[in-house]
Amino acid sequence: MKELIAQQLVKYLEKRGVEHIFGLCGHTNIAVLAALENSAIKFINTRHEQIAAHMADGYARAKKETSVVLTHLGPGLFNAATGVATAALDSIPMVVIAGDIPSHFYGKHPHQEINLHADASQYEAYRPFVKRAWRVDRPDLFPEIIGKAFQLAESGRPGPVLVSVPMDIFSKEIDVSLFEKLQFHTKTLHKPSIDDETATKIIQTLVNAKNPLFYVGGGIMLADASEELRELVDHLGIPVAYSAMGKGAVSDDHPLTLGLTGFWGSKFTNEKCKQADYIFALGTRFAEADCSSWESDYTFNFPPTKLIHIDIDPNELGRNYPVEIGVVADLKQALNVLNSVAKKILPGGKQSELLQHEIAAYKEEFKKSNQEHIRNPSYPMRPERILEEIRQELPRDAYITTDVGWNKNGVGQRFSIYEAGTVLTPGGFATMGFGSPAALGVKIAQPDKVVVSLVGDGGFGQNPSVLATAVEENIAVIWIIMNNNAYGVIAGLEKAHFGTTFGTVFLKDGESYSPDFVTIAKGYGVEGVQIQSADEFRPALQKAIESNKPFVIDVQMLNVPTPTTGHWNIMDIYSPNEKKTHVSV
Repeated sequence: MKELIAQQLVKYLEKRGVEHIFGLCGHTNIAVLAALENSAIKFINTRHEQIAAHMADGYARAKKETSVVLTHLGPGLFNAATGVATAALDSIPMVVIAGDIPSHFYGKHPHQEINLHADASQYEAYRPFVKRAWRVDRPDLFPEIIGKAFQLAESGRPGPVLVSVPMDIFSKEIDVSLFEKLQFHTKTLHKPSIDDETATKIIQTLVNAKNPLFYVGGGIMLADASEELRELVDHLGIPVAYSAMGKGAVSDDHPLTLGLTGFWGSKFTNEKCKQADYIFALGTRFAEADCSSWESDYTFNFPPTKLIHIDIDPNELGRNYPVEIGVVADLKQALNVLNSVAKKILPGGKQSELLQHEIAAYKEEFKKSNQEHIRNPSYPMRPERILEEIRQELPRDAYITTDVGWNKNGVGQRFSIYEAGTVLTPGGFATMGFGSPAALGVKIAQPDKVVVSLVGDGGFGQNPSVLATAVEENIAVIWIIMNNNAYGVIAGLEKAHFGTTFGTVFLKDGESYSPDFVTIAKGYGVEGVQIQSADEFRPALQKAIESNKPFVIDVQMLNVPTPTTGHWNIMDIYSPNEKKTHVSV
């Protein structure tokens, strides 16, 4: 029995448990769209392919499943590239299925083909950032390739893959037995763990250390290992610092949670990292911003500090710092073994009351130091007050997506996250324009949770057509636009180092300018509020939460820099030996 590949593809995705596909139409993928019409899979139609990719990214993070993107060739594939690369650098599993030129037109440069250096080579454009890019050259190979694509996206260090399919192949008939063979192959691979001998060595080392410290990254969330991590932290009484991607792995109100490290981290947390004799790193790549550009005076000092590092990707072990004990393993599996061994070596656990008191005192001091800004009644609002009032209004399990700027750096530094995986930020690529569409994907994955997108006016302006998708699909996301009429962080950098804000602030006839985002929202059919005073903000947020509808809140914010005691090497590049950072603009 034979059937069109497009129809068999949809049936295969249904059997894999795929519930949503994110994408945009084009003449090369409409065979798949037609096959989806009567499918249980919901196709989420977007107005831009970057939106589709970021939505799929947010969906995958929140649902803990591989997401699927369907796109068109040429401009469609390239529009999606930023979102796919963002997912790649944050290790998010994603299968991108893209239409391609007809296979019988190779070499003729048909409509929208990319062929400046080779014929039929659009898939090669994704090679630098996906785990693998396939071009399907024969219909009978498609089933095998799509099966491999999902397995590769999900295994080892997760990430996106691309399957580029000539449009004529979607419309070819092949024997259904080729797809049926895939059903005999497991959908879940057993992941590598850690042996008892190595686990014993790690636990004994931590027990004997004078000042051990856990340092955790986004790999904890990818492995769904936050509960196992918290169990080990509680049993050993060891403090936890985190990267931007690791925020929430252990709740920010846990008595042993120190906070964010690096440039946007606190002096207290950075100093604790420097003072550690052993650091046990879990699921982190030691990124530049989290490590103060790897300069030993600020955050990490290896050696004399010694490093134990577990990661699913062997390339991360020793990449930036020397490792005394390096282990390639799935964190959930490894932590289960480590917990078992820790309870044998230290049956009663270990208390750290003095350390907990020290951490509590620091947190209280930090909170007091911000009260003046939190209570500031001025308008435009202080960013500290905006974040404080958002945190007070949101449930503990609400999801937050950030973009870049105060909404990312400030959230990492001072916005408490209580549940693992409930803050989504573009870590590796730091992509402006991520937060707004990613929130839509999160809400689809977690429809019963409150989902808020914290974005700047620059970020929200990247793709305001997210509002159309929100209305069409009834996706109740709240967008809070922290509006400083500028690309604020970059404006502060340029002002500090070059004495100008040229090209970084939004002006009309020399005056500060902002689009009327609320009117734009209403044009799409989304309710919105333009905040006029600081006292209006919190009631507006309450109204947005209660509405359970798409909602835009535009709040003017002072363009003040996020305080930092860490270091970023670009400061030395711009202003050597002058210790300059950001300024208010």
